[in-house]
Amino acid sequence: MDGFLFNAIIYTLAAVICVPIAKRLGMGSVLGYLIAGILVGPYGFQFIQDESQGQDIMHSTEFGVVMMLFLIGLELEPKNLWKMRDLILKVGLSQVIATSALLFGLGLAIGIDWRIGLTAALSMALSSTAIVLQSLKEKNQMDTPTGKFSFGVLLLQDIAVIPILAVLPLLAIAAPEVAGDSHGGFLEHQPGWVQTLMIFVAIGLVVLLGRFGFGPLLNWVSKTKLRELFTASALLIVVGIAFLMEMVGLSPALGTFLAGVILANSPYKHALESDLDPFKGLLLGLFFMAVGATINFNLIFSDAASVFSLTFGVILIKALVLATIGKVKKLSFPENLRFSIGLAQVSEFSFVTYAFALQLGILATTTSGMLMAITALSMTLTPIFSLVLEKAILPRLEKKNVNNSRDADEIGEKNKVILVGFSHFGTTLGRFLRANGVEATVLDYNPDQVDFLRKMGFKVYFGDATRLDLLHAAGAEDAKILISAIKSTETNKKLVELCREHFPKLQIMLRSKNRYEAFELMEMGVDSIYREHLDTSIRMGQEALQKLGFRAHTVHRLAAQFRKYDEDSLKILVKYRGNQAEYISKVKKQIEIQEALLSGELSRKFSMNDQAWDSEPLKDQQEKY
Repeated sequence: MDGFLFNAIIYTLAAVICVPIAKRLGMGSVLGYLIAGILVGPYGFQFIQDESQGQDIMHSTEFGVVMMLFLIGLELEPKNLWKMRDLILKVGLSQVIATSALLFGLGLAIGIDWRIGLTAALSMALSSTAIVLQSLKEKNQMDTPTGKFSFGVLLLQDIAVIPILAVLPLLAIAAPEVAGDSHGGFLEHQPGWVQTLMIFVAIGLVVLLGRFGFGPLLNWVSKTKLRELFTASALLIVVGIAFLMEMVGLSPALGTFLAGVILANSPYKHALESDLDPFKGLLLGLFFMAVGATINFNLIFSDAASVFSLTFGVILIKALVLATIGKVKKLSFPENLRFSIGLAQVSEFSFVTYAFALQLGILATTTSGMLMAITALSMTLTPIFSLVLEKAILPRLEKKNVNNSRDADEIGEKNKVILVGFSHFGTTLGRFLRANGVEATVLDYNPDQVDFLRKMGFKVYFGDATRLDLLHAAGAEDAKILISAIKSTETNKKLVELCREHFPKLQIMLRSKNRYEAFELMEMGVDSIYREHLDTSIRMGQEALQKLGFRAHTVHRLAAQFRKYDEDSLKILVKYRGNQAEYISKVKKQIEIQEALLSGELSRKFSMNDQAWDSEPLKDQQEKY
């Protein structure tokens, strides 16, 4: 059976089955899509009969990559690009140049024609923006040193595609004629210098349209107040630029990336993002399924030694270059491993450059097939390597690195408060205490974070707070309170056990992400537990009530009562958390009691002093803050 509806069911079903399983196993969604593609492909259940059919699907779904680059461009305001120039140029450019040079040298060493070698080296120097960004977002690592360095490298690589595609027609001038598909733009029979010139003309036209054309178009359409028409206009911009780029034989993703950067300052930026994001996610998933389906296992198995040797060779060279850059930039060892292995695969853009080189006659069909197999394999293997790294290697390495690679700092002060963990949560807490005249001895186990905070003027000591000697050095026997502002429940449990045994008089205050983590700590006998989102949620509710006309003091009292009732209910619910049915029943009962009590509070006649909280000076103060 064949046909659009049947294929749609098969691809969607494969994704729905494989992606959740991959996510649950910690593999990430990209690897799930790749596995789904392999399963439905010609070497799996054969719903896709041959690689050419998979390539047709991949060409269709490359539009997902196009949209992704447009949305990435929207997030990059030119002024922010200028601020990132050191990261982009020193880290990103170093990676592209060094990797290309090493791969080119390897190609010459094994006897590959220099034009083919240069084409392959430039293509394989690029990493997969789709895989890396998706993985970083899923792991919440975008704001870490790994995320920032990875983003800088990917950004430079996306920009580097422009000169790479511009250089290929020049290589074709002296390239020997080889058999290839002829499916290029209207310039494919022009001399190489004409093609290169027209590429820059097309890019210039995209810049002009982005600056002077798209704004008025979106403004005109937005006046209709029709959401679907605005969505159609957003698609028109992306499709139109993609068509222009294809006319001159360029990557459509490049043009849309540039247009996105130009529209980053547009008032329609967020509307464009929200309208296009669903299309991007769906098409990207199908693109990765198509990549999995196009892996030519016949080619791989017929010359498995060569294919796997070249694939591992490319991954190794890229990882070594990235690791060297990370070492020079003083990334910690675990962060450097994440950075180097995470970007060691070959990019989805490489499929575009191979097709362009095939069209220009630089690559033969068999050579292109070999390069595509290496690229697809690298895209499949690196998520697996990252999974092994995160699950099996880093948990051991990070602990060893923290304990051994850098000695704990000598602590030259003793205060009544010891604060463990000084990230966003901890710094806010620490600044609040210091602003009110209370100094805390601050400990943090992340060496990069410690060095960064010291540059900002904070007094922070490096060390693992679960070490007894460090707590002694911090004065735990004389301190009154130990506050843990770290996320890890396991580390908090160790702290509780250590302090209960050696510092029984020390009061412990712990941070928890939610009530379930709070339950675990309560079962250890800890009373002072502070859930991250409780106070923020209540404060938002307070301000919502005030905007609806409630008196400020009334709202303050209601919020205090709600917090008290919620904390009291937590002490009851912890007894039933092991029995789901009983737990749900008790939760419902506690909610009913809580709402009844609050309704009773609201029905009382509060003091006339409630109105004093809403006096004009206080209103002005609230507006100011």
